[in-house]
Amino acid sequence: MTEAPATRKHGKNAFLFVIVCVAMDMIGFGIIIPVMPSLLEELTGNPAEETIVIAGYLMATYGLLNFVAMPTIGNLSDRFGRRPVLLVSIATLGIDFIIMGLADSVWLLFVGRALTGISSATFSTANAYIADVTEPEERGKAFGMIGAAFGIGFILGPALGGFLGSIDTRLPFFGAAALSILNFLYGAFVLPESLRKEDRRAFNITRANPFGAVKHFSRLPKVAWFIVAFGIFQFAHSVFPSTWNFYADIRYNWSEAQIGLSLAAVGLGSALTQVVLIGPSIKRFGPVRTALGGIVITVFSLTLFSLAVSGWMIYAIIPLSALGGVFGPSLNQVMSGLTPRNAQGELQGATASLNAFSVIFAPLLMTQTLHTFSAADAPVYFPGAAFLLAAILTGLSLIPFFLGVRANRKEVASLAPAE
Repeated sequence: MTEAPATRKHGKNAFLFVIVCVAMDMIGFGIIIPVMPSLLEELTGNPAEETIVIAGYLMATYGLLNFVAMPTIGNLSDRFGRRPVLLVSIATLGIDFIIMGLADSVWLLFVGRALTGISSATFSTANAYIADVTEPEERGKAFGMIGAAFGIGFILGPALGGFLGSIDTRLPFFGAAALSILNFLYGAFVLPESLRKEDRRAFNITRANPFGAVKHFSRLPKVAWFIVAFGIFQFAHSVFPSTWNFYADIRYNWSEAQIGLSLAAVGLGSALTQVVLIGPSIKRFGPVRTALGGIVITVFSLTLFSLAVSGWMIYAIIPLSALGGVFGPSLNQVMSGLTPRNAQGELQGATASLNAFSVIFAPLLMTQTLHTFSAADAPVYFPGAAFLLAAILTGLSLIPFFLGVRANRKEVASLAPAE
């Protein structure tokens, strides 16, 4: 007998750990979002209109180092196993939260974000772990549960962070660190290794090239325009994690608790859309029309966010904005249907590279836009400018989207639902 059964028999415990791991990490990330404006104001003595620029650089620092280090992290998990990579990542995240909670200067925040950017492999390594411990026919459901854990964490995290932040600005960071420590201990004592020694491969520096994903685009000519549309949409959608907390502070003077609750509402709306609406929408309208509807709804809702002059309007717009979440899954279905089975990895690599691009550059553009139009010397005072910019960019994604439909007219027609 090989070691395969021995590895597989731990599947239930391993799967539970991965679900808990992803949920707790997202709670940890979400916890700190509502208090970032207050923390930067405390450290710099400047208002949110000015510190939003620093927040953009912090997010870009994380994104850049994550982009550069992620292929290396993936190679290390193939060489040494998933367990040590996951545990080191979780431990480093806890250290990051402690550094940020104790920080008495802005540069320490950059140190913390850089550490997490280098080591952050939880989500991708968790997916690799799931692939190790589940059978191929069960992986779709398993990956869906990972996505659900991701969503649950983002709903609970901001709400908890807003509550803790209303007590003390630093408390959410230590709460997030405590979650990371508990997560680490759980993994250290419960988590088995999923990758058998005979399935490991030597570390290869050529596979650690962060720019290697660029090659994917030239190999996917049939879906290239759809990939571009997806990338522009993702770039525009980065306005939410990049500016939401500062926007709410600047325009509505919301407290940490109010910011946390609003983010939880956004997360809940997104989760409900993923669970309740996507399947019926694609069945009724087909993936192409559903994706198109997602773009149109997102343009409209982002424009409304930019024009909302009172805080209560935000909660009225959130349900509409959540409907735009049908775009990603429906376009993924279109692209997957147009891509051969042996090129599905190329497709995921291409979309992942565009997402990495967004994580690096979108925060810089969105935060600079908010700063430019909300600062005391703003040429025109309009705090909603970043959301209006996001609406315009989302509208521009219609151009490559329709070019993709035109280039694949026959195939797209076959994806339409039967009358």
